Amino acid sequence: MILSFAPFASEASAGAAPPALAVAGVLCYLIAGALGHGVKRVPAIALALGWVLHAVWLALDIGGLVRATHGVRLGFGPVLSLTAWLIIAVHAVESRFVPLPGVRRALALFGAVTLAVAWLFPGELHQAASRYAPLHWVLGVASYGLLGAAVLHATMLDSAERQMRLRASGTPGPLGLPLLRLERLTFRFVEAGFAVLTLAVMLGLATAPQWRLNHKTVFALMGWAVFAALLVGRHWRGWRGRKATRWLYAGAVLLLLAYVGSRFVFEVMLGREVS
Repeated sequence: MILSFAPFASEASAGAAPPALAVAGVLCYLIAGALGHGVKRVPAIALALGWVLHAVWLALDIGGLVRATHGVRLGFGPVLSLTAWLIIAVHAVESRFVPLPGVRRALALFGAVTLAVAWLFPGELHQAASRYAPLHWVLGVASYGLLGAAVLHATMLDSAERQMRLRASGTPGPLGLPLLRLERLTFRFVEAGFAVLTLAVMLGLATAPQWRLNHKTVFALMGWAVFAALLVGRHWRGWRGRKATRWLYAGAVLLLLAYVGSRFVFEVMLGREVS
């Protein structure tokens, strides 16, 4: 998925998930994002319910549980929506160990928007022409989710540093987390995402029946190189703060362009199918 989806052959789109399911999920996310922190339990319950409905929608629409034909539905909308779902899942697990109260609203809005986008732009139905193609796709989306979580933490890190400079005070950031701890969390996600991305790239290069150096491949390899440089710079030259997060943002943008961005151009702006 990160490289070119060459292992997949396009097929006619068919059998979408019930629209009411997407509408219900979007409404739950909006409730979770609209209610303030003073309202106890309701925002957390709404976010959890929206996440569950989102998961069911993805299983039915992308996975094809309501279709007679086999295959997965791919496109910028489904992949972006699945990435958002994974980031919310990471947040749900992490919030049990690390307090992140200020993140819920942003994630709820992100989930609502991406679920609506996946509903409006369902993509195309594809079938795997290689037995390794599903694993390549899963690894690619997993790397999107892990690196997306890293970007989320990087934005919190930048915000904490800005507030600390304005107050000229100690280490607690706006989320109540020490900056060093937040920084470690950020780069743990970077390292995990980079490892999974490397596996996806290697599997794509090794198993694609007709490997092509196209725009998706170029952006993916550029993104991989940026993350590799970031980790090398951090471990060997001590990159921290804004310098490190700028490299993280640049790599994330390149990966987003590698699949989601290119698909958006072809599917929405040009109205063309792309393999």
